[in-house]
Amino acid sequence: MLHLPCSIALQRRRQLALERRDVIGSKFTAMASGNGIASLGVEGATAAAQALSLPAEAYGNDPQLEVMWAMKAYNHAEIYFNLISSVDPSNLKLTKVDDRIYTSFRESFSDLNIKNLDPDMLKTADAKEKWRPFCNQFDGVVEDFNYGTLLRLDCEKDYTEENTIFATRIQFFAIEIARNREGFNTPVFQAKKQPS
Repeated sequence: MLHLPCSIALQRRRQLALERRDVIGSKFTAMASGNGIASLGVEGATAAAQALSLPAEAYGNDPQLEVMWAMKAYNHAEIYFNLISSVDPSNLKLTKVDDRIYTSFRESFSDLNIKNLDPDMLKTADAKEKWRPFCNQFDGVVEDFNYGTLLRLDCEKDYTEENTIFATRIQFFAIEIARNREGFNTPVFQAKKQPS
């Protein structure tokens, strides 16, 4: 049996997963434009069945994709922080459904300290169970509601490694809309407004 160093083995698994994904993708494209599953053929149907039966861990994360996501998340965070630094946050409207998000958020999380978030209030198993129904109600209402984004723990500070947590987009919107409406982001605006 051949033993490859861990990084080479991981790269090979990723390569095989990408190749498998490309084959399946082309087969499903053919199926969509052809006559259904019959257009996959035996080989394509077998590949699709095999791919669908594999656990998620069988597919490695593409490092380039991770870097692109991180850059996009960072750019979003930077733009948002610049926005609340330049415009009075109490006047901001982040989505078309801010009122609905805020009302539902405060009904579900009336005691959540949004000024200084405790990561456990977002990340523990119990917290995730409480957040899940809140988040899922915005499926189809808020675009990309469950995409990952960055969220500041202490709302009076900038995005730093120590002050940032990973959250879903709807969690970001809920917490930041509440911070804006309840005046917790105002010190960021006032600090940038004052001459140095």
